[in-house]
Amino acid sequence: MDRPRLALELLLLVALATLWGASYTFIKIGVETIPPVTLIAARTLLAGAILLALIAWRGLKLPRDRATWRKFLFQACLNSVIPVTLIAWSERTIDAGVAAILNSTTPIFAFLLTALITRHEPVTARKFIGVLAGLTGIGLIIGLEAFRGIGDQLIPQLAVVLATLCYAGAAIFGKSFKGLDPMMPACGSLLAGAALLIPASLVVDRPWMLDPSRESLIALLCLSVFSTALAFVIYFRLIHTLGSVGATAQAYVRVPIGVAIGVVFLGETLSTTAWLGLSCVIVGVAAMTIPSRPVLATLKG
Repeated sequence: MDRPRLALELLLLVALATLWGASYTFIKIGVETIPPVTLIAARTLLAGAILLALIAWRGLKLPRDRATWRKFLFQACLNSVIPVTLIAWSERTIDAGVAAILNSTTPIFAFLLTALITRHEPVTARKFIGVLAGLTGIGLIIGLEAFRGIGDQLIPQLAVVLATLCYAGAAIFGKSFKGLDPMMPACGSLLAGAALLIPASLVVDRPWMLDPSRESLIALLCLSVFSTALAFVIYFRLIHTLGSVGATAQAYVRVPIGVAIGVVFLGETLSTTAWLGLSCVIVGVAAMTIPSRPVLATLKG
């Protein structure tokens, strides 16, 4: 197969960062009239159904053995059920931009879990500096009042950090799906997540009694189709063209995009310390994800 044009791959990388950066704004609009559990249940179901249709269109089939589906279920808890519900709940009180910044630290927590538990990657000085910069950024974003325990938004902000920790665990556990087409665990975990969230939605939110606004429904549709299903398709392509390290570059590209979308479309603002925190987070995540040998040089070679 001919090597894809570099310019196209970089455009797709920016597109992926935009789709995932926009998800925080979609969630912010969605939870205005749709409870978090129901919003995420619908999102996982719709996105899973789209990926299932795509898999069938490719002539493939999902695995049927119980062991694989148990892994799908565990991955769903780490990658959608717990973290996305926490983010949706948090965005009822905090800005989408702040959620985007805090959630961008996934590579930092992934590195910490790797260094402390799996230890399959070396702890380099650059990565250590990245961890310090990222953790400093979290402290600046949450604010000094958090450390005094009187911040009104401390709990939802910490909930996003907990969601980020779940994503880090999901990234590590995702290595266990080696040998499967990447779309299989994506689709399987979304469907497994929907199987957990839909009953919870029926019991907790009684969705048949809800009266969601048109804006929230549109946000839900965009979140499911674009920020979940389409984003996964682009991500899987980049895994094969830019490589896994190159594809993770979206983690820090989506930070300013996510913040900018919240500022432009939701009229959000960030405090001075939050802007400083944003800078620290970008430095930290970049230090954790940029490869020693630039991906661009690899593609041009």
